[in-house]
Amino acid sequence: MDKILEAEIWTITRIDDGIAVLLRPLNSEIAVPIFIGENEAQAILLGLGDAVISRPLIHDLFLKLIKRLGLDLYQVKIHDLRNSIFYSKLLLTGGESSEKKPMILDSRPSDALALAVRCKCPVFITQRVLNQAGLPVEFFLDAVRDNGTISADTTVGKFYGHIQNVPGFIARRETLQMELEQAVAAEEYEKAAEIRNVLALLDKERKDGQS
Repeated sequence: MDKILEAEIWTITRIDDGIAVLLRPLNSEIAVPIFIGENEAQAILLGLGDAVISRPLIHDLFLKLIKRLGLDLYQVKIHDLRNSIFYSKLLLTGGESSEKKPMILDSRPSDALALAVRCKCPVFITQRVLNQAGLPVEFFLDAVRDNGTISADTTVGKFYGHIQNVPGFIARRETLQMELEQAVAAEEYEKAAEIRNVLALLDKERKDGQS
C-alpha cells in the first residue's frame, strides 16, 4: 500500500514554466510543484487568507452545498501522477459515509486545495507522487533568485513598501484592512490576496518580535 504523507501549501510562486503551488510534506525538505492557472492561484490564496467575499465563489458554494447535505470535507489526497497530470480526491463524511468508508470524489488538485484551505482540512500526498515529482526546497529558492521570478512572498514587498511610514503595527494593519475590504468589494481578488499576504507577514513579524 502506498504510504501517504501529510503536506502543507508551502507557497505559490512563479517559476519558468508558470505558476506553481508548492506542496511540502511536513518536516520535509522536498516540495512538489503543481502547475496551476492565475484564477486557481487566486482561489487558493483567497482561501488561505479567509477572505469574506460579497458574492460566493464556486468553492464557497460547493462547501455550502455539502454542508446543507449534511456532509463534511475531512481530507484531500493528491494520489497519482500520470503523463504529467496530477490526480486528487476529496474524501467526505456524513450520512452513510464515515472516515473508514468515505464518499470519494475526483477533483483537480487546484480545486481540491482551494477547498482544503477554506475548510482547514488536512492535505495528503502519496509517497509515489513525492518520489516522481518532488524536488529539494533549495531548488525553488535558487529558481526565484536566479530567474527573478515572483512568488507569493515577494509580492508582499510591493504592498509593504507603501505602508512603512505609517506609525505603529495597529495603524499599518488598520490601513491594510481597509484596503483589503475595498479590494474585495471591487472584486479585485488578486489584489486582495496580496494584501492578505501582507497582513499575514505583519502578524508573523509581530509574533516573532514578542517571542
